[in-house]
Amino acid sequence: MVDRALSIYKNRELVTVFNGEQEGSDDFDTVLLKALVKASKYVASNASEYTEELKLAVAWDRVDIAKTELFNGGIHWKYEDLEDSMTDALINNKPQFVRLFCENGLNILDYLTYGRLEGLYRSLSDSSVAYDLLQKHLSDRQGLAGSLHNLDGAKTEEGIPLKSPSAPNGHAPAMELNLYHVSRLLWDLLGDVCQPFYYGPLGLDYKISTRRALKHVNKMLVGDCSYRDQSCASPWAALFIWAVLQNYSEMAVYFWEMTGESVLSALGGCKMLRELSKLESETESKLAMKELAQKFEDLAHDVLGECYQNSESRSFTLLIKKSSVWGGATCLQMATAADARLFFSHDGVQSLLSQIWWGDMERSTEVWKLVLTFFLSPIIYTDLIKFREQEEDVKSVDVHHARDSDSLDGHDANAFSIADTTQNDEDVEDISPEKENLKDSLPSNSKRPFIVSRWRQFWFAPVTSFLGNVLMYFLFLFLFAYVLLVNFKPPPPDGPSPLEFVLYFWVFTLVCEEIRQTFFVGNAYVLQSMRNYIQDVWNKCDLTALGLFTLGLCCRMFHWSYEFGRAVMAIDFMVFTLRLIHIFAIHKQLGPKIIIVGKMMKDVFFFLFFLAVWLVAYGVANQALLYSYDPRPTWIFRRVFYRPYMHIFGQIPIHEMDADKLEEGNCTNDATLIEAGEEPCLNTFANWLVVILLVIYLLFTNIVLVNLLIAIFSYTFSKVQERSDTYWKFQRYNLIVEYHSRPCLAPPFIIISHLHLIIKRYIRRIPSVKSKHFVLELQDRKSSGLITWEAIHKENLLSAQKKRERESDSARLKRTSVKVDSVLKQMAEVRDHDRRLQLLEKELEYCCSALSWMTNALSQSDLIKAGHAPSAPQRSESKLTP
Repeated sequence: MVDRALSIYKNRELVTVFNGEQEGSDDFDTVLLKALVKASKYVASNASEYTEELKLAVAWDRVDIAKTELFNGGIHWKYEDLEDSMTDALINNKPQFVRLFCENGLNILDYLTYGRLEGLYRSLSDSSVAYDLLQKHLSDRQGLAGSLHNLDGAKTEEGIPLKSPSAPNGHAPAMELNLYHVSRLLWDLLGDVCQPFYYGPLGLDYKISTRRALKHVNKMLVGDCSYRDQSCASPWAALFIWAVLQNYSEMAVYFWEMTGESVLSALGGCKMLRELSKLESETESKLAMKELAQKFEDLAHDVLGECYQNSESRSFTLLIKKSSVWGGATCLQMATAADARLFFSHDGVQSLLSQIWWGDMERSTEVWKLVLTFFLSPIIYTDLIKFREQEEDVKSVDVHHARDSDSLDGHDANAFSIADTTQNDEDVEDISPEKENLKDSLPSNSKRPFIVSRWRQFWFAPVTSFLGNVLMYFLFLFLFAYVLLVNFKPPPPDGPSPLEFVLYFWVFTLVCEEIRQTFFVGNAYVLQSMRNYIQDVWNKCDLTALGLFTLGLCCRMFHWSYEFGRAVMAIDFMVFTLRLIHIFAIHKQLGPKIIIVGKMMKDVFFFLFFLAVWLVAYGVANQALLYSYDPRPTWIFRRVFYRPYMHIFGQIPIHEMDADKLEEGNCTNDATLIEAGEEPCLNTFANWLVVILLVIYLLFTNIVLVNLLIAIFSYTFSKVQERSDTYWKFQRYNLIVEYHSRPCLAPPFIIISHLHLIIKRYIRRIPSVKSKHFVLELQDRKSSGLITWEAIHKENLLSAQKKRERESDSARLKRTSVKVDSVLKQMAEVRDHDRRLQLLEKELEYCCSALSWMTNALSQSDLIKAGHAPSAPQRSESKLTP
């Protein structure tokens, strides 16, 4: 025991005294961790000796101690020392430690390999939606692998969980989760906006089918998976996606700050979170996902605003640039998929859309000038419609391309040209494959004669195509109404009339256009193209209209179904007329109102549910009380459903309901005659009850339900009206994309454009340019320069936000609170020192009294000779200052 005490005394600088009553039980982990770090510093000579203390700090989430004790500059950390702790911090959601490690020696390029990324996905929480989706894809692959192995007579493993233990050599077993399952998960969330992720490391082609891809992955994973040792091509983006799938808010925001292509990454995170929130069943997790998704949309909006203030043309390029990290997606495509209405309401996006919408014409051109030019085409060669000067465009592009594309100032090195996005299919013949990049994408109009170039400037603008379709559609409706009301001839051989044949041909051109939109727009598969087409509400309306027209056309050709075919045609005219609503969505005043009407239509269904309950309840009771026996189904339907519905609008046949006002008529109570068709007599036994039920029914329906519907409509109107401009701008983008992709000719003349496209695509084999809407592919140097420019403005935005946070009242209160806590702690220490001094003074007084007693006792005893006691030392009088 003495030797142990002596050893402790020799190492007394390692002793740390903790008093729970004085320091508090909450500070025990701090004291313990500091003691361990102090001991390690005493015996250690390199950073590897501190790994256990670092892991303990990560486990206890004490980043403050790690900063002051382990990362204060006294220890030189290497990558190998931080590798395991970084993994623990990622899995356990410790974003502050992740930031600390990345700032103190950890190279993310060396750290994140594809194998370690797979390990991170295996650590997903069992309760997360992403875990369930990955487990589903893993089960599908295991099932296919089992069927393949069973064909070979081999045994397979079944039911391997997502978090099964890894092989001893550090690699995952062949049937464990891998990058292919992650790729399928991201495909489920992002759809066809992006090409499949991680197909490159797996050696898969982007156009390969799912079954063939599974077979290839199963064969590859049986052998040595060399891709797992490769560094991830875009580590920050990969970690950002992983954090978003985990719904780690703070960590996802940090990875977003570190990744490139900030606007597109934020929109991608917003899209994934909103898709996950639709699948999430827990309310708190769903709300957290929606809040984080909105936060990323706000970040994308703010970064674009910062970029737009610096350079308008560069911002345009940023919106339509293809991204290699996000599978060839653009910001506009991702924002559309994410339903980012706030992002589309930005002035930069709307300015780009307006520039594309008007083409080379001035945006201030009046609509009546365009309509007049439709009928008097030579007017385009006058000054009635203003066009952009081509000489200025060529000069501007030359100057921009003469500059260094990597310049990061306010100049537009990557200048945006409207010819990059409004180029029509007819331009493909004049463009060689070498001139499809931005540098050589000068407006081709400048190389043509003035007559041809001006003609193309007017007729190939999307606004011209839109107005042409509107005018021709009104003419189509007029022709349809005229044929239906005046010129609808009997079946052959007397009909149809020539005008009706013109109508049939017109509808045939509409069918051809719908086929082109379904199968010849975009690069998706046939089934995926059909799914994308069906998802649009107005495409469903088009299919309904064309289907009804086809049915009516077939029926009107025969005498036995002629009247039915005419009735179907009449209903079909209503559907075609309602299609006008979509056309007017481009109008700034009518567009928001159309959205409000659509929202109100959903509210009507809830109203109809309550109305149907009361209508059936009253209708059945009313029929049973008024008529003792009436088995006729048609009259039962009229009296149970139709008549109570008309009561709401005031059509009440009081002479058939009130016994005092009954009119004499031919009626009978004989069941046989009633079954033969005679009118049954009214039952007057409980007529007073019929009147009471009528009063209650009208009171509830006309007052309660109708006012409830009005209140619902008022709430919907006020709610949508607040954001009507945002809704309209988002809807405007979809309409501009649609008419940008359409041929310049409107039905029925659009058949000429269709024949032209068939000749070019399948005979002359000229590839399509307009199949890629609003897409610009930059060279590596220009793309990296644009990304750097975007990153600089993102840093400016983050710096401004942090500055505002520091200057905010809440931040000031927080800093004041910290200072007050520090002062209170120091005051507590001062009081503790005073208490200790008082205890020390009491002990000294006791010692003095004890010594005095001992002196007196010894002086009176015979043990020592008597003598004078030593004199006490003189105290120097001084004033003690606190």
